[in-house]
Amino acid sequence: MNDPILQRLIDQVRSTHKPLDIQGGNTKHFYGEISHGEVLDMRPLNGISSYEPSELVVTVRAGTSLAELEHRLAEKGQCLPFEPPRFGDGTVGGMVAAGLSGPSRAAVGCVRDYVLGTTVLNGQGEVMSFGGQVIKNVAGYDVSRVMAGSLGVLGVICEVSLKVLPIATATATRVFVMDEAAALKQLNAWAGQPLPINASAWDPSCSCGVRNSQLHLRLAGAQAAVTAACAHLGGAVVEPEIAASWWDSVRDHQHAFFRLDSTHLAKGEHLWRISVPATTPPLALPGVQFIEWGGAQRWLRGIATAKQVRAAAAAAGGHATLFHAAAPRAQIFTPLSAPLQRIHKGLKTAFDPRGIFNPGRLYPGL
Repeated sequence: MNDPILQRLIDQVRSTHKPLDIQGGNTKHFYGEISHGEVLDMRPLNGISSYEPSELVVTVRAGTSLAELEHRLAEKGQCLPFEPPRFGDGTVGGMVAAGLSGPSRAAVGCVRDYVLGTTVLNGQGEVMSFGGQVIKNVAGYDVSRVMAGSLGVLGVICEVSLKVLPIATATATRVFVMDEAAALKQLNAWAGQPLPINASAWDPSCSCGVRNSQLHLRLAGAQAAVTAACAHLGGAVVEPEIAASWWDSVRDHQHAFFRLDSTHLAKGEHLWRISVPATTPPLALPGVQFIEWGGAQRWLRGIATAKQVRAAAAAAGGHATLFHAAAPRAQIFTPLSAPLQRIHKGLKTAFDPRGIFNPGRLYPGL
């Protein structure tokens, strides 16, 4: 082993008899159950191992700042198309472990779709590599993508290979004043048309210089396609700089809707992330909602109970996650069925037999 930083991580894992709390930028501490344990700091394990712009592949170490990676990609006119939330100074390992995607997810796919390979440290201090740097280099279980969204309970992500894409030639944002029901109906109608829709968001507040609740639509692609779509759709024009800032605020949860400070939390307000079919009509739940992904992702902020939210999501054929709430937190994710619980437990045992990595962060007992 000729990498002293990785060797220190291996030694820490092998020698510990206590739970380990895997941390990068620690920007998503509010997400999932609270982990208690000795900190395993991933930030020293940073840097871009290899980058082949012509192949649209980058391999990067887990502790690397997400901002640093995106800056390097932008220099070559490329990007992470799924727009992972940065939450400040987040890291690449945290991005994969959380598995969160931004406004463009419905159009381009999620984090998992862009993970080609990973190098992982298991609970016995062994370094394992899965996948590779090309999409076809996968045999058997696609373990690399299992790591996406696992919140560190299976192993320590040390390095990841990602597919990247060119930045769109042209983008434009249009805003339409309409209520929630009208917005959902319109989004479903547009979904059946050949439009270069890259992102959508229905905002119950005033923004982008437009008053009342409004639907934001971002178009991206070839200049001719975007220009034609703008002429066809109409709507209020938003200046590029203002539009870019607004979409960044949604991506990074800096928009006023997502800001839950200590006062809100003390009042019992929570932020729920509800995944439902895009055709689902407005959900009758107490609180304020913000809608993304063509209607498939509904954010709810308010004091609705877990029973109310999960019942509404299940009735629509979806599920709900308690995204941000005051401590102590419980049942963050929809409880697993018995068969799925066994599968998750089997994976945890295979990768982390001593149960030392972020125990309980994802599901109780895992």
